Amino acid sequence: MNQRTHSSPRRAAAPSQAHAAPAAPPLWQQLDAVAQCLQAVLEGQSSRSVLARVPQPLRPGVQALLFQVLRQLGRAQALQKQLASRNPPPRVSALLNTALALAWDESRAPYPPFTLVNQAVEAAKQGPTRAQSGFVNACLRRFLRERDALVAATEAQPQAVWNHPAWWIARLRKDHPDHWQAILQANNEQPPMTLRVNRQRADRAQYQAALQAMDVPSLAVADSGLQLQQALPVQSLPGFDQGLASVQDAAAQLAAPLLLQGLEQPAGRALRVLDACAAPGGKTAHLLEYAAPQTLQVTALEIDAERAARIEDTLGRLQLQAQVVVADASQPAQWFEAQCGGQLFDAILLDAPCTASGIVRRQPDVRWLRRESDVHQLAQIQSRLLDTLWPLLQPGGRLLYCTCSVFRQEGEAQVQAFVARNSEARTLPAPGHLIPGKDYKAGMLADNALGDHDGFFYALLQKTR
Repeated sequence: MNQRTHSSPRRAAAPSQAHAAPAAPPLWQQLDAVAQCLQAVLEGQSSRSVLARVPQPLRPGVQALLFQVLRQLGRAQALQKQLASRNPPPRVSALLNTALALAWDESRAPYPPFTLVNQAVEAAKQGPTRAQSGFVNACLRRFLRERDALVAATEAQPQAVWNHPAWWIARLRKDHPDHWQAILQANNEQPPMTLRVNRQRADRAQYQAALQAMDVPSLAVADSGLQLQQALPVQSLPGFDQGLASVQDAAAQLAAPLLLQGLEQPAGRALRVLDACAAPGGKTAHLLEYAAPQTLQVTALEIDAERAARIEDTLGRLQLQAQVVVADASQPAQWFEAQCGGQLFDAILLDAPCTASGIVRRQPDVRWLRRESDVHQLAQIQSRLLDTLWPLLQPGGRLLYCTCSVFRQEGEAQVQAFVARNSEARTLPAPGHLIPGKDYKAGMLADNALGDHDGFFYALLQKTR
């Protein structure tokens, strides 16, 4: 076993006293905060909401550790069942799972396993779990002694091997029999940071050169994207505050070109485009960046007022304009006449609510928050939105249906059912299901054009009459 004794990651020599950085919070305190967050996630709260409550000095480290724990939680839960003959209280269980998830695989561990165990026991002693600190200590010391045997005993459990709920694994095996393992493997990796260069205000090659001058290599992907070899704070990106670039996955960057490319410009007026379910506004902005803004009249629709405000913020930073409407896309009687004058749209982008099963590596809590019944419930919402928005489309117009999901019930099956009940709907070339990662080839697109991307589904429908 690696016998490093330090309790923080390897780093450069400390700066001079005059310029010393603030001391990092002790590891036990970070582990305690991670355990609190994990408990909240397992009780149904999103990681975004629980991390927002973590004090700022702790938050960056806690987020990094929490995401790693969530990506290894299945293994940790299986190990805990071997170590504890009874179910411990939720807070104790969360602390055990935190330590086990971080320590079980030394090649991935952010600290030496014995350091993680020592600090987890200290967290138990310092917090409301102090009465259970002896139990935590006994479990984790046994784990250190018997780690190889305990891990080997979990190898027959799919949830431990793949770190996803059993129902999720089973659905992927059915939906993608040739690629389910690649999807699960990709979900447990950290995703790349990908930018979309604002083609109205910057040249991609020049922006790439600016990044290279900062010693940040990048790969050109999609139509206007750059995939970074290392993530940066957005404040460090050249011209970010001035709207020269945005953070957006390469698969998400397909929406605007798919919808607008080859779409005929009406004589004497701008194209009327609806972006339904538009928050946080990345695709709305890309529509306006992709085409000359004066050629588009974009309505961005969002049911949640707080999320709609994020669309305004996004457009403001990029110096773009769209009509932002707070309303339910499935209730056009509330907004179509009043906000859009009852004028049919030339193009509709429906980025429908979904399980987010394609972006698990960016939101690793999703797999533990979702229930199998959610897939059917969300598919019903998607079907209702398709049926509701389709009559608002001009004859000859296009509707782009997309979800950040790899489940076929939310993608291919959804569109097949819609086309079967709408004789005036014709499918146009689109990539269909895109598998997360970089090794899979799908439909008309090769992954080398998108780099390492998230899981998505795209279907392009034209209204023939």
